[in-house]
Amino acid sequence: MPLDILIAGGGIGGLAAALALHRDGHRVTVCEATAELKPLGVGINLLPHAVAVLDELGLLPSLQAMAVPTSALVFANRHGQTIYEDVRGLAGGYSHPQFSVHRGELQLMLWREAVARLGTDRMILGERITGAKLDGDEVVAQLTTSDGRSVERRAGVLIAADGIHSTIRRQLYPDEGAPRWNGMMMWRGTSLAKPFLDGRTMVQAGHRRAKFVVYPIAPPRPDGLQLINWICDRRLREDGLGGGLTAPGREDWNKAGSIDDLMPTFGDWRFPWLDVPGVIREATQLLEWPMVDRDPLPRWRHGRITLLGDAAHPMYPIGSNGATQAILDASAIAKAFREERRVEAALANYEAERRPMCARIVELNRQEGLDYILDMVEERAPQGFGKLEDVIDPAEVDAFVKRYKAAAGHRQSTPAADASTSASAS
Repeated sequence: MPLDILIAGGGIGGLAAALALHRDGHRVTVCEATAELKPLGVGINLLPHAVAVLDELGLLPSLQAMAVPTSALVFANRHGQTIYEDVRGLAGGYSHPQFSVHRGELQLMLWREAVARLGTDRMILGERITGAKLDGDEVVAQLTTSDGRSVERRAGVLIAADGIHSTIRRQLYPDEGAPRWNGMMMWRGTSLAKPFLDGRTMVQAGHRRAKFVVYPIAPPRPDGLQLINWICDRRLREDGLGGGLTAPGREDWNKAGSIDDLMPTFGDWRFPWLDVPGVIREATQLLEWPMVDRDPLPRWRHGRITLLGDAAHPMYPIGSNGATQAILDASAIAKAFREERRVEAALANYEAERRPMCARIVELNRQEGLDYILDMVEERAPQGFGKLEDVIDPAEVDAFVKRYKAAAGHRQSTPAADASTSASAS
């Protein structure tokens, strides 16, 4: 039986859920707090199992036109020497590509698709959810418009996809407090540069105190330049490992960053294939915010209200899991309603499928996730190496990567035992 479903939040997770639920015949309304959507933000990665969900929604051609199919994820030391190369996408044995894409452009594409399929009257801009209550078989949501008016909307289900600062999460868990910070600050930028390596590779270089991540997020332009996304992570506090610190105030999130804060650490990071300080100096935008998450919740559901995406399981941006897990949430909640007609039982099934895995990823990312292999090499060879096998057994690295990927839900469709390799190239 079709349901009236209200989704609070028009980000990637909320929009993916709207499209999946509409496909199954439900009447879906999306309320987004922003009054005007703009292609803001920087790059993100969509893992193959998230791309598979978007493909089922008929979005693969649009993704292929706007994104870069990631060929490999390379882990390197701060000298640019390769520690491990993990082949991604079709060549890595997956059913779908992995895509690197501009977050804002992806959100706009999903919004346009939702408007075309759901109708303009179901896609509401400028309404921020401020609270919700249960009223029998309905949820009554209170919202505030961008011009200050109060609005009430009723639905059979409320999905709160309103981000790490979720109003509904705070209503359900009023004593939770601020997000937890691990002492790491991130500077995220985009630059136009000549393609590096094969023009499709993502690289994570450095160690837990300073790390540089870089990958292209758009195809090369006619002039030969390519828009690349880069991230400088620098640890400001050593006592925050595992997320034990209170995050800086929200006024210090997503603010303009300064190149001067990066050069003392990254000013001499010149790799054989990339001039890191040169890329930083060419930034077309530079934003700064803390690396934060929240403790996993004991439950997401309250009657006919549930959480999705960062509202449910904010995690450190490690392993390309943020947007990917939100999209998997969208697929799971649609599946739950297909398989179970009783609303609250369906929401319980959705939570049972998704909450344990997401809690495990939060835990793994607090232990640095895949980035831990960078620390293993840095501790043993801070000045670099001639041959990797003189520093660490490549089989040890390979086994660690495979354990993390299995826990994070990577699903290869064909055997690819030789697709991921460690390397000693300098």
